[in-house]
Amino acid sequence: MDWKTGRLSTRLTFSPERTEEIFGLLSEIDAIKTAFRLTAKLAPQTITRLTQSVIITSTGASNRIEGNRLTDDQVEALYRNLHIRQFKTRDEQEVAGYLEMLERVLESYAEMPLSESLILQLHRTMLQYSDKDERQRGAYKFGSNRVEAKDAQGNVVGVVFDPTPPHLTPKEMQELVEWYQWADQKNFKHPLIRIGNFIFEYLAIHPFQDGNGRTSRILTNLLLLQHGYDFTALVSHEKLIEARKADYYLALNRTQGSWKSKKEDITPWLSYFLSILKAQADQAVAIIEEDHIETLLSEKQLALWQWVQARSEPTFSRKDAIEALEYPARTVEAIIKKLLELKRLERIGEGRSTRYKVVRK
Repeated sequence: MDWKTGRLSTRLTFSPERTEEIFGLLSEIDAIKTAFRLTAKLAPQTITRLTQSVIITSTGASNRIEGNRLTDDQVEALYRNLHIRQFKTRDEQEVAGYLEMLERVLESYAEMPLSESLILQLHRTMLQYSDKDERQRGAYKFGSNRVEAKDAQGNVVGVVFDPTPPHLTPKEMQELVEWYQWADQKNFKHPLIRIGNFIFEYLAIHPFQDGNGRTSRILTNLLLLQHGYDFTALVSHEKLIEARKADYYLALNRTQGSWKSKKEDITPWLSYFLSILKAQADQAVAIIEEDHIETLLSEKQLALWQWVQARSEPTFSRKDAIEALEYPARTVEAIIKKLLELKRLERIGEGRSTRYKVVRK
């Protein structure tokens, strides 16, 4: 097949206005990639801490986009106890598999070249603990499925689009993967355009009965890391998508409107996709240059940190925090421990008289 003249390639020709917008975003993202060797500026233990934070926040956000109800604090607790392998709810089962798969991608992306078998393996591993997905994990869909937008409670609020029917899915997935392999080998278009184009088509095909959105976000992490976008391991793009979920569905819906037509327009999706990556890169720079701790904390952790900073007294006790925030004692203990690890708090005294104060920089 002549991939250069095929549908997946020809739709990557943009109008002058869109070209200026898209390449403006590309140049800003690549300026950050080129100017900063991000990991070289950080101590190994800091990189480890940031990567663990990304695993937790990305897992929570990616699953909540699909209706999961676990908070980042609950995801973190599950992550610390994955070895137990006892998951009480469907939400925990889904999160546990995503945690393991994302951790593997962040550790071993260089040894995971894109292929159909890899995509099937990612899906299978991601859903390995999900009882409801036993029939479909790691296998292309057997029935029609729709891309649905869900609210924070997991209720369907609209249909984004109808994807490829099951009988055509294997053929279209084979063609998509072969196109990407060709484009990568020939260096066709900018790497981020290739990745964005691949991810949209993957979502449009919607190859699995369920878990397509989550798999697409794991694939995004994989492909970005393989092309040297190291900030992927420092800042969660899933969390940014969660914060702009309505725009995410709108971009998919607008792009799908011309999908497989004679004049496909992928720019609504590409503009959204690149804007997320730009925000991700900006946050990575902020962590390194300005040390923005807020980007590393969950909602409750951030609330305690802001309460500490707003206090007029220089020190506080665990009891002070529990009474002020009305959090359970174990939650406050966990947050204080994290802030100590981040070297934002200093412990004063021992035992019952222990107090804490902010480390001033």
